[in-house]
Amino acid sequence: MKILVINGPNINLLGLREPAIYGKKSYAALVEYIQKSAAALELEVECFQSNHEGAIVDKIQAAYGVFDGIVINPAAYTHTSIAILDALKGIGLPAVEVHLSDINTRESFRRISYAGLACEISYVGLGFEGYKKALQYLKKRLS
Repeated sequence: MKILVINGPNINLLGLREPAIYGKKSYAALVEYIQKSAAALELEVECFQSNHEGAIVDKIQAAYGVFDGIVINPAAYTHTSIAILDALKGIGLPAVEVHLSDINTRESFRRISYAGLACEISYVGLGFEGYKKALQYLKKRLS
């Protein structure tokens, strides 16, 4: 099984950006954690990060016929991007939403997740562990 993991804007600043909220580990540490979690589950994984909405939409569209599922942390685009929602709906792959922080307990504008409307399940507020749970979910769902 081949899973695409997408991270949106500012996730590349992990460890620098608001460590009290997002933790002190770097984006490189997150990618390593995802790769190790995928290997333990015998999944093939590709990680992608972009600060650009169109690049994320393009990557989602290109996933059709190549990947079996998507794990997505749209970051700030969670609350604004109908384009990402439509791309996820358009390709019809099983998708899981992940957020490092608990978006439901933060500012009110963060409680709306457009991308989440196209996802089967969401893991929020679990830090890196949310990605592992998402991979576990997709492995079970696709088996």
